[in-house]
Amino acid sequence: MKFGGTSVANLERIRAVAEKVRKQVDAGCEVAVVVSAMSGVTNRLVGYCQDLSALHDPREYDSVVATGEQVTSGLLAIALQALGVDARSWLGWQIPLRTDDAHGKARIESIDGTALIASMQAGQVPVIAGFQGVDRDNRITTLGRGGSDTSAVALAAALHADRCDIYTDVDGIYTTDPRIVAKARKLDKITYEEMLELASVGAKVLQTRSVELAMKERVRVQVLSSFTDGPAPSEGHLPGSIVVDEDEIVEKELVAGIAYSRDEAKISVRRVPDRPGIAAAVFGPLAEANVNVDMIVQSTGDDGMTNITFTVGKTDFAQAIKALEESRDVIHYGELATDDDVVKISVVGVGMRSHTGVANTMFRTLSERNINVQVISTSEIKVSVLIAAEYTELAVRALHAAYGLDAA
Repeated sequence: MKFGGTSVANLERIRAVAEKVRKQVDAGCEVAVVVSAMSGVTNRLVGYCQDLSALHDPREYDSVVATGEQVTSGLLAIALQALGVDARSWLGWQIPLRTDDAHGKARIESIDGTALIASMQAGQVPVIAGFQGVDRDNRITTLGRGGSDTSAVALAAALHADRCDIYTDVDGIYTTDPRIVAKARKLDKITYEEMLELASVGAKVLQTRSVELAMKERVRVQVLSSFTDGPAPSEGHLPGSIVVDEDEIVEKELVAGIAYSRDEAKISVRRVPDRPGIAAAVFGPLAEANVNVDMIVQSTGDDGMTNITFTVGKTDFAQAIKALEESRDVIHYGELATDDDVVKISVVGVGMRSHTGVANTMFRTLSERNINVQVISTSEIKVSVLIAAEYTELAVRALHAAYGLDAA
């Protein structure tokens, strides 16, 4: 059971979480719990580090920001003990959860679950601080954005858990953002691949890294709300949305969901000589500047000149422009055109593998509403388009209806 920051935001919420854990214990389950820091705490700790030094030591940064989860794990253990549940807190280094030494964005290398399993078999509930581990030099590390979800999935794999329940402030995974489409439907089941695509193109329910790990380790992940009461979830009566292998889903939807991302910026490198190696000349400096490129389209005119248009994340926008301007003498482009008032809309579904016409439905639907498609990218189970940001809500609602996803 994993609880995010809003689920443990204050002592009242921590007591409510303890009740949920107690229900699972009373139902006869062996339970391990992973917690995030209380809502807002990590941001405050990060701010302390930045205020003292913009170029702070990342090892000391990790030592500071990891304390948020340490506090929560101890408090939840106390709350469980007050309910008569045998519980103790565990920090990353106590397990140990081993990571590389990329402080602030460490990746998990191994987990020794022996002590945790013994604790659970003895009837104790381990309450584990998420988001953190320990490197080869026994320094505390943190896992970066979405780290607590990643911790939970990794621990579920190490403990051979039947399921990893991730409690959050929504009650499941929806066909699109319910704030935009009132008729969005909650999905009972969704495949790892679909969830990975949705997470990568803007859906905020699960972080991409945790879904990647769940798919690799075949961990069944259920998303459900910590703000609703009810009996302990059990197999056959799962109230949230569960992410599973494709083989577990008998009737596969043509389209599982519509996602959107406002974190996109478009760059067009115009009037570039059309010659071998020009794409490498454009994207090489971006790679060296650690700029991640997403959608790409290239067009060549009769005059032998090429235009290359692509998207980057908004956080990389300024760095990308700088890298290209510094490489102008190498690329020999005529003009740089930029636009950060765009949004990426994506249609995702494993059913695309066996059905034709999915992309055509998307393009026709947008065309009927006079929405211009600027860039297109596809994968086996996804079609994404870049459009002007002002049409976000209109596009999402229209596509949701066009693919028959509206709830009755």
